[in-house]
Amino acid sequence: QVHLVESGGRLVQPGESLRLSCAGSGRNFGSYAMGWFRQAPGKEREFVAAIAWSGNFTLYADSVKGRFTISRANIKNTIYLQMASLKLEDTAVYYCAADPSDIASASTHSRDTVSFYDYWGQGTQVTVSS
Repeated sequence: QVHLVESGGRLVQPGESLRLSCAGSGRNFGSYAMGWFRQAPGKEREFVAAIAWSGNFTLYADSVKGRFTISRANIKNTIYLQMASLKLEDTAVYYCAADPSDIASASTHSRDTVSFYDYWGQGTQVTVSS
């Protein structure tokens, strides 16, 4: 069992940066694949980024590639999402997720889907507005 708690969400202006954190607890947290998803009002939850347990493999949605960076500090049981050049359309509730699978070797058709991940946090609100 893994428990996840996100933090760092707040109101920012377009073009600003923000870092989200996700603290995990539970056995073998450092061996889990981790992901970030987001859900805007009236829309489905969508994939943002993912990172393998080692930190050596990362994956990004096209919409955030080059602007967002996912990282992890296993010694702290924490993952991060550094977001830069934020846009109005980045407004959403951001969720972190965990799965015991090796994301680097997982199917490319599933590892960026909601159903791939077994554990979810409660989310943190990011609002980009001028």
